[in-house]
Amino acid sequence: MAVIEEEPAVESSSKSQSKLPAAAGYESDGYETASETELYDAVPESENCPDDKNTGSLTIHPEDEEQYEMSDCVESEVNEKALEKSNDAKLEGNSLFKAGEYEEALGKYEFAIQIVQDVLSSTEIRSICHANRAACFSKLGKHEETIKECTKALELNPTYMKAVLRRGEAHEKLENYEESIADMTKVLELDPSNDQARRTIIRLKPLADEKREKMKEEMIGKLKEMGNSILGRFGMSVDNFKAVKDPNTGSYSISFQQ
Repeated sequence: MAVIEEEPAVESSSKSQSKLPAAAGYESDGYETASETELYDAVPESENCPDDKNTGSLTIHPEDEEQYEMSDCVESEVNEKALEKSNDAKLEGNSLFKAGEYEEALGKYEFAIQIVQDVLSSTEIRSICHANRAACFSKLGKHEETIKECTKALELNPTYMKAVLRRGEAHEKLENYEESIADMTKVLELDPSNDQARRTIIRLKPLADEKREKMKEEMIGKLKEMGNSILGRFGMSVDNFKAVKDPNTGSYSISFQQ
């Protein structure tokens, strides 16, 4: 059963800090939730609409002030309700995730994202839902989709450490070792005490080097095939050319032999 991780409650809207704390050694298959306080603080309530008439370069005539205030308050109330519905959908997705119904949870998280797509203050909940979708795809073994969802979460919140870590894990499962190392390095930048990221980097470096050398050999093999098809017309082959690897730089030099 996956471990559910909840966001810590904030003290008040005036004291709220960043909602994505970095914790060393956490398990990345948990998923995030936004507290009710955070959601309600995101958009001002209709009865608290500001009385300030300063609208920048736009001039509001006295006869239009009442209509302007009403329109502004209606929009604020609509956004607040959208955030509430989004949070409800996310919570339903969390329940489905706990029950192992990952496909159904994916739909709830997507719905939660879509209904607040145009709400400026919805960045956090959308980022969380993309990360939760990534967790679902990870459970389903769809690692490429996991990477895509983590990337979307990071576009909304570049310092979302759990999304970076989860993407790095997905890259490793696809044997994208260099990409995984890059993500784990980013995790260490965000949290230098993260032992999981440090151990992963140490473990993957030799695998990345081995894969890189294998790719070089495969490329050389393909070049040889192409070269033989051309040189054969002149009675030569690539065997007339010797490639010597420089042990210091890893580069190759080519010499012709009759």
